[in-house]
Amino acid sequence: MALEIAVETPLQDDVRALIADLNDAIDAQEPETPQAFNFRMTAEEMARPETTVWVARVDGVAVGCAALLRHSNELGEVKRMFLRPAARGIGVAGRILRAIEDRAEAEGIRRIALETGGEGYAAARRLYERNGYVRRGPFADYPDNPYSIFYEKTLSRETAA
Repeated sequence: MALEIAVETPLQDDVRALIADLNDAIDAQEPETPQAFNFRMTAEEMARPETTVWVARVDGVAVGCAALLRHSNELGEVKRMFLRPAARGIGVAGRILRAIEDRAEAEGIRRIALETGGEGYAAARRLYERNGYVRRGPFADYPDNPYSIFYEKTLSRETAA
């Protein structure tokens, strides 16, 4: 198995299919969540300059993705973290998360936050907590709501000014 994680454009057919699978997974995991509380980004939104997208490929096939959305020079956000089921449990998500954190630190971002769902996202919450993320309240323009759980991590390495 050859695993590669790299910055790529989301405007590729196989990455668009991955994003569609992510949207379907969100709908299936917590169908009672109103659409207004599913904070999605389209491939076009993910292609904007303030966002960088990582794609995980196994033997050339896109199996996962995540993005760094920059809110300010101090705060970045993990968006659209997703792995197809066959790629789960082998460390891919942790490697994508570290790639996002490394880029954020290199850019001088000091904090990374994220929003995830409730009960259906226990594995995601374990990943974030295992990697040093702690619960916090809503940030940026997220409303306080019963469907979201928010996390934050202070990046520890020294960054360039």
